[in-house]
Amino acid sequence: MGYTTGSAGVRFRILTGVAVVVLAFSSCRRAPEQVIQAHDYALEGNEFSVMTYNLHRYGLEDRDGDGQKNDPKPEDERKAVIAVIAAAQPDVLAVQEIGSDVVVAEFQRDLAEAGVKLPHMEYLHRGYQENNMAVFSRFPIISRQSHTDDTYSIGNAKLHVGRGFIDVDIQINAEYTFRLITAHLKSKVYHQLGQTEMRRNEARLLNKHVRKALAARPALNLLVVGDMNDTYQSAAMSEIVGKRRRILFDLRPMDYVGTVWTLFGRIDDAYERVDYVLASRSMMPEVVHAKTRAVIHPDMLTASDHRPLVAVFSARDKAMALDLSDDDLGDDDLGDEEE
Repeated sequence: MGYTTGSAGVRFRILTGVAVVVLAFSSCRRAPEQVIQAHDYALEGNEFSVMTYNLHRYGLEDRDGDGQKNDPKPEDERKAVIAVIAAAQPDVLAVQEIGSDVVVAEFQRDLAEAGVKLPHMEYLHRGYQENNMAVFSRFPIISRQSHTDDTYSIGNAKLHVGRGFIDVDIQINAEYTFRLITAHLKSKVYHQLGQTEMRRNEARLLNKHVRKALAARPALNLLVVGDMNDTYQSAAMSEIVGKRRRILFDLRPMDYVGTVWTLFGRIDDAYERVDYVLASRSMMPEVVHAKTRAVIHPDMLTASDHRPLVAVFSARDKAMALDLSDDDLGDDDLGDEEE
């Protein structure tokens, strides 16, 4: 696309915009990976980006049926994951469904070789499973308070939050720090205790950590991201954002076509939004909405059944004049709220 000036340039840009829209909608007949991303999301000097991405079984499994859990995610899928991330060039990357520490090290190396150097990391490994979470950052992680011992009760059963919650503070520059909580809630796979109720309880505990953080620092820049395994109108999401008073705000990233789905179910051809970027009230003024998006990339459906979300922020506190006081964030509101 060349440079143009004057009225002819205006007409050219209008026609180009129409062509992009026509291309996007005509592509609905084709696989989404054939849509070409035409927007420029380059960051300004004071901006930074955060990506959340469910990598879809990026660990060792018994994929060939020989009884040994030693088969990696197929190479074409791994290369596609790296290509999708490399195209977005995130400054902070939160991933779900990543494998062991060996797999994590290889993943970080592959990213660096693709030009995505994220040397700072928080990795949460739960038991022997290959379904873990990690946060990679270009900026220093200055505090770590991840949660691995949260429990809840359903009837007589006492359960742990399956994957825990990553909870870190990241320093972008001398003046700007934000807190990042990453979650991957209980899947919709059947459980005798009820997967919906399990997910709701995990969401309630996630909300409790958010409320504690905001009670201690009402003006905290706080971001909650991840795969919540439920739609926005669900009981679980109501628990997370706040039932009595909203404490987290949905950025609702969309692609340039205008769709917001994050999960594609191949079996039933269903598109759902189950991955989220949620910001505290004080962080909302820093959101760069024009660059916050659901990713479109030619390799995205090869890489994972999820597509990543990218949120962009200005690393300058703009909420100093906001009235962030609220009695609902007092210590009395931090009980377990068992129902």
